[in-house]
Amino acid sequence: MNVKFVNPFIKTTQDVFRQFVGITVQPGKPFIYSPSTNKLNYDISGIIGLAGEVVGFVIISFPKLVALKTVSKITERETKIFDELVIDSVGELVNIIAGNSKREMEDVKIVISLPSIVKGVNHQLAWISGVPVICIPFGSDLGDFYVFVSMKDLIA
Repeated sequence: MNVKFVNPFIKTTQDVFRQFVGITVQPGKPFIYSPSTNKLNYDISGIIGLAGEVVGFVIISFPKLVALKTVSKITERETKIFDELVIDSVGELVNIIAGNSKREMEDVKIVISLPSIVKGVNHQLAWISGVPVICIPFGSDLGDFYVFVSMKDLIA
């Protein structure tokens, strides 16, 4: 996958967390993700489909406690229940990250879907066969989370 497809998601994730959550997040080293070899723990994922001149997904995945802390920061009140507010907030975060990243890649025509949410302890995500998945781990004072970018350039 071309690095021009990964860097916008790193930058916009940092920007979105700084602007909307009020925290600084640090990206780790991106790596090619394989569900069979990389065991990551997350309990909720926000998913945006990508279409147009590319096909793929962007996904943000949180462990439950990190999602609750993130929503508590956004709403400025303690969130202890994994409810609709958490689901809506995770959906909004992935939507803003995908939309802002799309703007960063103005030379590529990309259409983004509405966000979908998957939750469940250590749920598994299925990926498009033959399209690489890049995992960008992020660290923060609230805990670690992941952004996955899986994108195939249909023009190249």
